[in-house]
Amino acid sequence: MLIGDVARRSGVSARMLRHYDSLGLVRPTGRTGAGYREYSGEDIRRIFHIESLRSLGLSLRDVGRALDDPDFTPSELVDDLIRQTRERIADETELLTRLRRIGAAEPAGWEDVLQVVALLQALGSKSAGKRQRAALSSVEEVPVPVEALVEAALSETDPNVAGALRWALARLGDDGLALLAEGLGSPVAEVRKRAVQSIAEIPDGEATALLQEAFANPDIVVRRYAALALGARGVADAVPTLIDMVDEGTNDVDAADALSALASRPALADQIATGLVDRLAHGAAESSVRQRLTQALADIPGVTASRALADLSHDEDRAVALTATYILGMRNAR
Repeated sequence: MLIGDVARRSGVSARMLRHYDSLGLVRPTGRTGAGYREYSGEDIRRIFHIESLRSLGLSLRDVGRALDDPDFTPSELVDDLIRQTRERIADETELLTRLRRIGAAEPAGWEDVLQVVALLQALGSKSAGKRQRAALSSVEEVPVPVEALVEAALSETDPNVAGALRWALARLGDDGLALLAEGLGSPVAEVRKRAVQSIAEIPDGEATALLQEAFANPDIVVRRYAALALGARGVADAVPTLIDMVDEGTNDVDAADALSALASRPALADQIATGLVDRLAHGAAESSVRQRLTQALADIPGVTASRALADLSHDEDRAVALTATYILGMRNAR
């Protein structure tokens, strides 16, 4: 079969067939009297083998080795192809994500595109300072897609940058809540923690409803951060968890502040004071625990808290007694 016929039947151009010949991949078995290449059935089968291997991403050099080297083992080469393909997919996925984010910013011109690209690059910088500046400028200067801000917030390890990103998300209101809600279900504990911290800084509304869902999360860290935010928003259901946090010394100062905010409601003030006193009466033997519970009573108004502090001013633990006496003095002065 002449080269033109082979090209038509195989889909491989005559030019490529000549290239295969020059490389020694497929040498036509014969020549016509006029000197034209003449391919046998075996030659054509080899061409199809070459095209099959090329479809896997093999170079022509590797194709030649695979077909002609009797010691060639495909497993190592296939593993390498898998690695290269994964890298290529990752690169293409990253590019697609970047393009989607640029599109979401709705740039009016190329100047806007360049600004968004620069900001996205800054958010991914190795420099914490650059990331922080990008987060702070993302609201006022260049509209960065909320998806990029959420991704950055959920992965950020530097506390200052994380704070700036949470601020930027809070300025956007409810726009990032759906993505942050996905973060609450992450298999990575740190991501769940960052998600609830970000939600906690978004103003009341849908964020509060999402925090109430987070309050039932199986992750105790998520529940505690949700309790702190809910307490600050006046949600009474957070009281028992906040008292647990004071008792256990977990974010106890923040928990005491949240209890103080809740205690502005008289009915809750008595409930909180009673809860703290119960902890003092049941097994709070360690001085540090009794100190925390006593200090938490300081900003709880009402008779129940005052009576408890009066009793604590005669506590066997001198440090607790002195703390209670000082707090009583401050309350009386007010």
